[in-house]
Amino acid sequence: MRNRLRSSRPDLVCLAGALPLLLTAPLFGQRPVPDDPRRTPVVVAVEKAGPSVVNVSAERLVRRRSSVFEDFFSFGGPDRRQRGYATESLGSGVVIDTTGVVVTNDHVVSGASRIFVTTADGRELEAEVLGADSENDLAVLKVEAKGPLPAIRLGSTADLLIGEPAIAVGNPFGLSNTVTTGIVSAIHRSVRGESGRTYSDFLQTDAAINPGNSGGALVNVRGELIGINTAIVGGANTIGFAIPVERAKRIADDLLRFGEVKPVWLGVRGATLTSDRGRASAKGLGMSVRSVYPSSPAMAAGVEPGDLVVSLAGRSVEGREDFDTTLASLEPGREVPLVVSREGRDLNLRVRTARAPEDLGLSVLKTEVGVSLAQRNGALRVSGVAPDSPADRRGVEPGDGLLAVNGRKVRTVEEVTKAVEAGWSRSGIVLVVARGPYAYTLTFPLD
Repeated sequence: MRNRLRSSRPDLVCLAGALPLLLTAPLFGQRPVPDDPRRTPVVVAVEKAGPSVVNVSAERLVRRRSSVFEDFFSFGGPDRRQRGYATESLGSGVVIDTTGVVVTNDHVVSGASRIFVTTADGRELEAEVLGADSENDLAVLKVEAKGPLPAIRLGSTADLLIGEPAIAVGNPFGLSNTVTTGIVSAIHRSVRGESGRTYSDFLQTDAAINPGNSGGALVNVRGELIGINTAIVGGANTIGFAIPVERAKRIADDLLRFGEVKPVWLGVRGATLTSDRGRASAKGLGMSVRSVYPSSPAMAAGVEPGDLVVSLAGRSVEGREDFDTTLASLEPGREVPLVVSREGRDLNLRVRTARAPEDLGLSVLKTEVGVSLAQRNGALRVSGVAPDSPADRRGVEPGDGLLAVNGRKVRTVEEVTKAVEAGWSRSGIVLVVARGPYAYTLTFPLD
């Protein structure tokens, strides 16, 4: 009888056995409650990335003059005491290698006499600058620590989603390891700086970024670095910008290998084409190609003057700045897609990125300006001027000195090439020519 009773209601036995499982299983598709509900994905991400974010302190010596005539007339002789005072600026940095390599913004350390890095665990270490690039506002520092430092894991911006969480970690106002959260508000954003220069391809976030956050980390919910925080819009507390991690890595690699950034070169020069040239805010349609350098990667790919570049490496190109910024994120020797519009038809081309030829600077000055240069007694001199060339028409003569190209001081042929290469896509080249005690600034348009 007892056996019959037990077997006649097997459903009750099964239900009783399953009751503990039902009480602990997710109901209606809900996620299981973690042991500590405070350990959100943001908390976990900060635990991963936080130890890699450091405080950067830069000391600068500001010289103070007692009179505006002091320098001009050299009152007191060459041994007069220098009057001045020290200032300190604070920023942030990110450890990208366990050996003590730190990435920060160039403006954080530019002009500093001494730099100190304070790690998340409180160690203060003196740092040296391995390389800096003001064009991209990035600098690479090196510190010597006893043992490895925690390096951040690098992420990617290729699959960023608008609206996905973004976490800023830095030292605003000197408050170490401050964390603010928000979302990725936009990608490929262009920002006009205080100097009037436009920076392209920024990440935009509404995570609060305040003074002192510069050089800090913008990370995703995995705790991976997706950007280097670099700029805020004055008066807007929820609009911040960061340099994408891919560009930061490319620039940092160059600074570590060469001590400077070696631009990737395609040999194409162009200008932004807009739908309404009368409006500065008109949307760009692409980069109109003005000229293609002989035997360049662009010529090998089939690019022709008059083409309209609308895409490079899978990124939309609305103008010259987009083109230059995308090119800056690419490494040499890489084949990438290039889309140009020609006579109303889109052409899908392939172009291989490269370094510029070593004689690029001399070649451009000779063929497009009409000036030949020679190195004499540690200075650059004009050795020849082509008849009826742009330089000849502006009065340049053999024996004149060359002091600067495109705003960069030059003393060697190599520095001339770097200056020409950095301003390759410009519509003109600016030379500072010296004759006797006078210096003249001359601008030459480039085709």
